[in-house]
Amino acid sequence: MDTSAFIVFEGGEGAGKSTQSGALADYLHARGHAVVRTREPGGTPAAEAIRAVLLDTANAGLDDRAEALLFAAARGDHAARVIRPALARGDIVVCDRFMDSSIAYQGVARGLGIDRVRDLSLWATGGLQPALTIVLDVDPDLGLARVVGPDRLEAEPAEWHARVRQAFLDIAATDPDRYLVLDASRPAEDLAVEIAMAVGALLGDDSL
Repeated sequence: MDTSAFIVFEGGEGAGKSTQSGALADYLHARGHAVVRTREPGGTPAAEAIRAVLLDTANAGLDDRAEALLFAAARGDHAARVIRPALARGDIVVCDRFMDSSIAYQGVARGLGIDRVRDLSLWATGGLQPALTIVLDVDPDLGLARVVGPDRLEAEPAEWHARVRQAFLDIAATDPDRYLVLDASRPAEDLAVEIAMAVGALLGDDSL
């Protein structure tokens, strides 16, 4: 099949993004789609190296602007070397986090400004945006309770994560046709079925 689409999973820590992105990628692959599953920050050697810097608790106190620039740098390399080539081949790209994470975490929770952070990511990626963004919404207390060995961002205080959660919900509310918000406290199997149905509708594939 040559149907291409860029699908992103967003949400706070412990929301189940990795679980659901993996389930969707496996589901699509089993039905004959060429799928690239990837993540942010990461996806390329350079972006993975930046990820290590960003998440290392040894870098506590990293300047907020530097943090935003590092995320944008990783995203730019990822978009140029992985996402755009995959879409050009006709693949489906399933990504764990993308631009909205920067808007929520740095634009809102860090207070750097939504428009400034969005524009930075759009510039870094040449305007690349997902066809569908699935927001897995979870209470920060529940999500963080699922985290083992928190990284630098996961270790932020609960009120900071509450701002991140609200930011994702506010972003999704601006474009309901492009966002699917799901209660991530529900059973993973139920979420996977609903996600598969939404992606099937996006692709116009009744078999999904």
